[in-house]
Amino acid sequence: MIKSREIIVIGGNAAGAAAAAKAKRVNPEANVTIFEASEYISTGTCEIPYVLSGEIKDYKDLLIYDPATFRNEKGVNVFTKHRVDEINRKNKEIKVLDLYNGTIHFYKYDKVIIATGAKSKSLKQFSSPAVNLFELKNINDLLRIQEYLKKANRNVAVIGSGYIGLETADAFSKKGFEVIVIEQEKHPLSSAEPEIQLLVEELITKKNVRFFGGIKNLKPNYVDDKIESLNIEGRIVDVDLVILSVGFIPNSDLAKKAKLEIGEYDGIRVDAILKTSDAHIYAAGDCIEILNEITHRPFYLPIATLAHDHGHIAGGNAAGRNNRVNPAIRNISVKLWDKFYINVGLSTLEAKESKLKFKTVTETGRNLVSIMPGSEKVFGKIVYEEDSKRILGASFFGGMEVSGYGDLISALIKTKQPAGILTEINYNYTPPLSPQINLLSLLGRKIN
Repeated sequence: MIKSREIIVIGGNAAGAAAAAKAKRVNPEANVTIFEASEYISTGTCEIPYVLSGEIKDYKDLLIYDPATFRNEKGVNVFTKHRVDEINRKNKEIKVLDLYNGTIHFYKYDKVIIATGAKSKSLKQFSSPAVNLFELKNINDLLRIQEYLKKANRNVAVIGSGYIGLETADAFSKKGFEVIVIEQEKHPLSSAEPEIQLLVEELITKKNVRFFGGIKNLKPNYVDDKIESLNIEGRIVDVDLVILSVGFIPNSDLAKKAKLEIGEYDGIRVDAILKTSDAHIYAAGDCIEILNEITHRPFYLPIATLAHDHGHIAGGNAAGRNNRVNPAIRNISVKLWDKFYINVGLSTLEAKESKLKFKTVTETGRNLVSIMPGSEKVFGKIVYEEDSKRILGASFFGGMEVSGYGDLISALIKTKQPAGILTEINYNYTPPLSPQINLLSLLGRKIN
């Protein structure tokens, strides 16, 4: 097989940087080039809220590589502030706008890897720009917020109560701001199990963050170029800063323009080797749809670990390999103040939508022996198939121990284990580290 000589990667963060580096390692003779629309590549983005809170001291700590270092260490050409506006599939050529000087350039390719990531959802009532209206998705968003905070007062409104919205509310509350969270659903974290939603709402209230749920009529009040207040179903609340955080969708615009196949979640459709509907174009990261291990159907899972892994595979395949991706199991966690929420596999809603016959069990246990310092309650819920009793999903809310619970459940789902195995596992035990009876064992007993 003749290896590709000109490999172009569109997008320079988790998936794109991994793809470019891998392509160059697989085929050192190839000319590998990254085009990134922003001024940064290879950045940590999940850590951004912790820079905002001050737990990470400097945004520069999130810059894993700068273009020059990446070029020198990986042998990859890097063009930042260069936006790819078009892929000409017939001529195997891309059109690039140099955002530094406005000039347009064309580059030929043998293979392209699209790694354009995700983009933030918007709300039509916030379509007009304002000097105090922000998102929190990338380094530039963070820097703009930090600059504005130098002249802002103390009132912050976060629109949306998903993972990023709540992490943002947490960050601002840690810095002493008065924070409100506004959500169109009745409870926060609407994708979570109902029991988790109530626990999160209780936590939010405990941390002195005001929560407005079930809000269907929200209007910003603009004065010149600033949002001075929000009309929350007739209640006027003054705001100094507004963060819009209502979720993400795949950034598949370039792929659509190139007439590549798009999936039901608006992500780029790829096959088992991450090839798109064009044999010369691959895609990886938050812009694609992947296969769900449990349902065997496509789903959308924008998460850095998968983006990095799939970037490696796409890069290697574009350079001549033929490696396959495995179907994925959702295993996501988020830190909310002093608690952690873990979501693994399918939720009850997803199991219902997949037309699976399922049951659930819930339990509240202890993370440590009850008399030990630091002993606290931890909540767990298991979703399992009614007939086979195989585990379909789980949710946990508690301390750092829930990360281990999530990983173990993910492994049991992968190996298609029945839920009863939870009572057969020999769990680690020592009073300052674990309880005498593990929460997972308690859950298993309810299933057997």
